Amino acid sequence: MENIALLLVTFFPLVGVLVLLFVKQDNKNAARWVALITALVTFGISLWVLSLFDASNPDLQLEVNVPWITVAGWNIRFAMGIDGLSILLVLLTTFLTPISILSTWSAVEERVRDFMLFFLMLETGMTGVFLAQDLFLFYVFWEFTLVPMYFLIGIWGGAQRMYAAVKFFLYTMAGSILMLLAILWLGINQGTFYLPDLIAMGGIPENIQTWLFFAFAAAFAIKVPMWPLHSWLPDAHVQAPTAGSVILAGVLLKMGTYGFLRFNIPLFPAAAVQWAWLIALLAVIGILYGAAVSYPQSDVKKLVAYSSVSHLGFVMLGLFALNSQGIQGAILQMINHGISTGALFLLVGMIYERRHTREMDEFGGLWKVMPVYAVLTLIVTLSSMGLPGLNGFVGEFTILLGAWGAGEAGGSLGSVLYAGFAAAGVILAAVYMLYMFQKLFLGPVTKEENKSLKDLNWREIATLVPLLVLIFWIGLYPKPFFNLIAPAVEKLLEVLPAATAALH
Repeated sequence: MENIALLLVTFFPLVGVLVLLFVKQDNKNAARWVALITALVTFGISLWVLSLFDASNPDLQLEVNVPWITVAGWNIRFAMGIDGLSILLVLLTTFLTPISILSTWSAVEERVRDFMLFFLMLETGMTGVFLAQDLFLFYVFWEFTLVPMYFLIGIWGGAQRMYAAVKFFLYTMAGSILMLLAILWLGINQGTFYLPDLIAMGGIPENIQTWLFFAFAAAFAIKVPMWPLHSWLPDAHVQAPTAGSVILAGVLLKMGTYGFLRFNIPLFPAAAVQWAWLIALLAVIGILYGAAVSYPQSDVKKLVAYSSVSHLGFVMLGLFALNSQGIQGAILQMINHGISTGALFLLVGMIYERRHTREMDEFGGLWKVMPVYAVLTLIVTLSSMGLPGLNGFVGEFTILLGAWGAGEAGGSLGSVLYAGFAAAGVILAAVYMLYMFQKLFLGPVTKEENKSLKDLNWREIATLVPLLVLIFWIGLYPKPFFNLIAPAVEKLLEVLPAATAALH
């Protein structure tokens, strides 16, 4: 049974898709319940995967590895596996999906069945990305996620939804073409697409490593998104439905950071060491730029969208510190960002359902009218700022430790300078997040429309409570999460000393 665990967690959402095909289009509640139950069962399967996972083992576990496409000498395998680099991301995906579906209960009224079909298909694609161990299979899952997300934005998004959907699609496709060329080069020249074998082989000349490194990096940097390839993100977030924004920020962006972690660093270690300074520089610029552009936004959703550019900059800085603290902090911060920013998008969606506006000037004094909503928003805001005791602090502090000590890893990261500028980004995050909170909740209730607003109902509270539990759990006791990550990170770092020595 253990051998099918990863197949079940990846493909069980398609069972829900098949059931939904037999649900009538006008039976909205049936479609919602089928999707929610399917997502909850998938989350249960992911907990089963966690129970089977040996945290002390740094190698791939629960592997599925069979020949898939062997014609014309191609050695493509259907290979899936899980380790400490991916376990938390799989859990995040299966955790956020039912929460996102629950948030649509009153927000999505048109073509509900079709919405749920695309959402469950998206879950399969995202999970497959985190589990695929063959480059060709990874690329199939990677491209597959484009289709349901395109339709989720293009059909159920805002007034400019088609513009945002096409921009998202074209940006991602442009980077993916370069990655596909690099994958084909590796598969043809190395004789296999199987990732563990490619890492074990090594031997790629340094000049070729650089070209391949940047070909993969193009696809991943767009998806993160790193500055200056980020311009698709605010449009996609603002136009996407709330559930789409939650899953886009919570999981889809992590596909980019995970790509750097899973492929760029172990496959091209010499290039990773050589170009760490550049990736770190772009990450720091992203941290400061995202914070600076967030502050003047008048649309709350756009503010949260730009804040993702800043927060994901921290993740990239941690990854290319190329040491244990930085990478462990980066993986945990991927999870933290998914939780905190996902919660922020849910909260924005809840107030938008009531007022049909996201302009901050339309609010003020909401603390008096919606006290439960205000308290929960304050907790999530402080989490996103990185307040000690909450999840964001643990990840950012560990990343800053890693960035500070990056010189000891032999990389070319200007450790003290980069860590200092990144720390300034933490302060700027406090500025724009508290400014947003002040505009929405403090002061007098100046608009008549706000005086009669209803506070959160039980369904909305139930949507947020699991996220709040994790915000406090990771903030107060992160050890179990680091225990899952650490052995795999230490194994990953074994490829770097030889690469560092070769450059010096």
